[in-house]
Amino acid sequence: MQLPVTGYFGYEDNPVQQRFAGRLSVQHTGSTFHFTTKSVIQNIVFALKYRGNKEAGIFLGKQTGTALLQTAWYKEIDVIVPLPLNKRRLQQRGYNQAALIANGIADVIRKPVMDNVAMRKVYTETQTHKDRISRWQSMQYVFTIHNAEALHNKHVLLVDDIITTGATLEACGQHITALPGTKLSIATAACTV
Repeated sequence: MQLPVTGYFGYEDNPVQQRFAGRLSVQHTGSTFHFTTKSVIQNIVFALKYRGNKEAGIFLGKQTGTALLQTAWYKEIDVIVPLPLNKRRLQQRGYNQAALIANGIADVIRKPVMDNVAMRKVYTETQTHKDRISRWQSMQYVFTIHNAEALHNKHVLLVDDIITTGATLEACGQHITALPGTKLSIATAACTV
């Protein structure tokens, strides 16, 4: 009851979709919850990212999957791809929070997760305090796609924990949409206002 649900999955041209307008070809987008400071969602996301609470990721994923079930377009999705972490960050944290969310979504919408196709080849410092242009500049050459043929002619749902400016998702998404016949949709557990 205290969770600030956005309802964004239910309509096109929502605030998440607008963040990619003119920059990235996305079919559908949405975030499950509004992220604000000192909120329940901030506590859940921080528990996931910084306190080792993996169950928080599965919870957020299942909530996002439930929101997706309310749409007509979730059936178009062929595969779920979590936004990757760099190997160094993965070793520090011990897990990829986006992969946990992706697995929670998959539990609900019954679509496969491919967590080994999108790779983050460059370690980047946290993007939290950067503006959109700085984020884009630091993320522009960070991602690569391995086993790209596995995504050809597929509708990919790219998943992350939280969207702020969208620069990181955009940078990864450009590699996905460059593949032959590939369509892209984006889902995040939370978004900043």
